[in-house]
Order: sequence, then structure tokens, then C-alpha cells
Amino acid sequence: MNELTLESLAKRVEVLEKELAEQRKQPAAKKDWRRVVGISEDNEFTRAMLMELEAISDAERKAAEEAE
Repeated sequence: MNELTLESLAKRVEVLEKELAEQRKQPAAKKDWRRVVGISEDNEFTRAMLMELEAISDAERKAAEEAE
């Protein structure tokens, strides 16, 4: 195992800073809803979550209609 010294830490930080600078030069990934299509598995939890979301949406829609 390499001995941990200030010099070795300084070199590691320098390498990380260079890598970070290179990453920052690259354009940011364009956010697009299509990136997440199909990401959820078809399982019991996902179906329950979707039912809850639909129920919340329906309740909000009903409340908005009643407020008009």
C-alpha cells in the first residue's frame, strides 16, 4: 500500500481537478423527457405508484373544477 503523503495527495487532487476541468468543457447533456421512457419496470410497485399519481391528479382536477 502506498504511503499517504501531502505530495501524493496534492498529485491526486491535481489529477481530479484536471478531470473536472475537462468535464466542464463538454456541453451539458440536453434534458429530454425521452431519456426516461421505459426506465420504470412493470411491477406491482410501479402500478401502485401510477394509480396513486392518477388519483392525486383526478382529485386536483376535481378541486380546480369546483373552485371555478
